[in-house]
Amino acid sequence: MPSPNILFIIADQHNAKVLGHKGHPDVQTPHLDRMAAEGVRFENAITQNPICTPSRVSFLSGQYCHNHGYYGLSGPNPDGLPNIFGHFRQAGYTTAAIGKIHCPEYWVEDVCDVFHETCGCSVGGRSQKYARFLRERGKAGLEDHGSMPEFGPRGQQSMEGRPSPLTFEEGQEGWIAHEAIEVMKQAQEEGKPFLVHTSLPRPHQCTSPAQEFWDLYEGKELTLPDNADYDMEGKAPHLRKSAERWRKGEWTLIEPKTFEAGRLRKLRGYLGAVSQVDHAVGLMLDFLRENGLAENTIVVYGADHGDYACEHGIMEKAPGICSDAITRVPFIWWGPEAFKAGHVAEEIAELVDVPNTLCGLAGLDLLETADGRDISHLLRGESGEVHRGGVTEFAWSKSLRRGKYRLVHYPPDMFPQEYPNGFGELYDLEADPWEMKNLYFDPGFQKIVEEMRLEMLNWLITNTRPGTVLQASNKLAAGSQSVERYHCVTNLDGKIHPDRLREIAGGNYL
Repeated sequence: MPSPNILFIIADQHNAKVLGHKGHPDVQTPHLDRMAAEGVRFENAITQNPICTPSRVSFLSGQYCHNHGYYGLSGPNPDGLPNIFGHFRQAGYTTAAIGKIHCPEYWVEDVCDVFHETCGCSVGGRSQKYARFLRERGKAGLEDHGSMPEFGPRGQQSMEGRPSPLTFEEGQEGWIAHEAIEVMKQAQEEGKPFLVHTSLPRPHQCTSPAQEFWDLYEGKELTLPDNADYDMEGKAPHLRKSAERWRKGEWTLIEPKTFEAGRLRKLRGYLGAVSQVDHAVGLMLDFLRENGLAENTIVVYGADHGDYACEHGIMEKAPGICSDAITRVPFIWWGPEAFKAGHVAEEIAELVDVPNTLCGLAGLDLLETADGRDISHLLRGESGEVHRGGVTEFAWSKSLRRGKYRLVHYPPDMFPQEYPNGFGELYDLEADPWEMKNLYFDPGFQKIVEEMRLEMLNWLITNTRPGTVLQASNKLAAGSQSVERYHCVTNLDGKIHPDRLREIAGGNYL
């Protein structure tokens, strides 16, 4: 059996509810809907961080944030921390990362046969190939993702939804899809398996889809989420303040210049951007089907984190950890010959599970530095708990999803004026899927609060990799994942996997 090809697709900021097969009343996502019908979708997939870079380091390395140490949007190369590109490249795969990669300096570039950063979020800036592509078409400087200068200051223009000045083919989603297809085609001609990672910038703001996807929602009466307007009693102070800022924002670019009209334009732009992502996914899947690659290619679709998409009166992703809209993400696995078609997995999965699941499916050694699990049995339609809970980490706050409950922990010093005795959030997602009733202070739920707080503490303790006093060497033989140090095994990142602690002579380390 030849090694399976892998196409790993990540969207930026995709709310898990905004999919046709999830019952969203307005969005058009035919390709992702077909992918879910033919593959396996996870209803409760959790991201490890609510912002871009730390989330990406987690799902490319398989390591939790408190272990790899990234919580911000930049940082130095995490020396010694393997990622899936290097691991699969050593196994003979052609590796490629194309799109909004947004990772620490040269961590991905150095182990990819093909690397193109289309947003300019990596150290080397925007891919010269994509920059030249735009320049040749007279579209240089018409950035359609982070900023559009012709619409004014960044903070102002990010509030609006409107069509992009670039066509789909000129925009990043179109270019990324076609570039990925070229890489896959070349690998097929060379008879090599491939691991291609495409990171699509949308539906991250600006909410500026190409005209054809903006027009998909022309004249439609869009449906606001059930929690778009309510009193927000019991919600986190910074979430309430953020919602108020949106309501008082200067909607000065497009008529009518009101919050009510502005958020509908924003929602229209968001839905159009999701449809644009869907179209790019469709192009890549069609290529696989039409070129005899579908039967031996595993395709994964997910997002680095979610987006409020008008939930709680907010149209982007901040503040990050307060809502299920941010911590839960789409997670679809497609492999016509390998998986149980149409299976819906209710078990909690995490984005850190991607590396070791792909390793297991490809028959490679698991990454010893990864915290994530191999969830391939769920892809075959089997059942069984993988994680007791799913945790999203921020610099201070942490969110735990377990069963039907989601707990948000904030340290007592986070809101000292509003809540001098401490604050937290607890939601029953079966009874309250839109998270409008905070049960944290409800006397009837104190046992649940304490159980989940203890669960989060236990999770943090038992999933933390102890560091060593010796620096790990990154100059080991090719393919080597660990080095013997006295009587214990230290991974390349200079840490010990928590599961190995029981193996250490004497058992003192427990």
